[in-house]
Amino acid sequence: MSQKNNNSIPSSTVTRDLRQLDKGTDNIYESIVVISKRANQIAVDVKEELNGKLAEFASNNDNLEEVFENREQIEISKHYERMPKPTLVAIDEFLHDKVYYRNPSKEQD
Repeated sequence: MSQKNNNSIPSSTVTRDLRQLDKGTDNIYESIVVISKRANQIAVDVKEELNGKLAEFASNNDNLEEVFENREQIEISKHYERMPKPTLVAIDEFLHDKVYYRNPSKEQD
């Protein structure tokens, strides 16, 4: 997730035109389901990545280096806090046709 270019994704709330969201599915509710599932995937990936980085600092020993390690942990945490929220990333991906989705009930002929 952090390897992707997220420069064009806003980091705060954005007003959206609902007519833009239903272009791919012709149904706003279906679009929202696709976006929410993608946002959940992104959130899980980011959480696993963050936990992996913070696990490197896990230690059972109390020592003087803890202050330095805590600073590194804080910087890593701040980096992840500044990243765009998973929902904003998912909406951007959906609007730019970067999300693969299908509806099996529509495919049954």
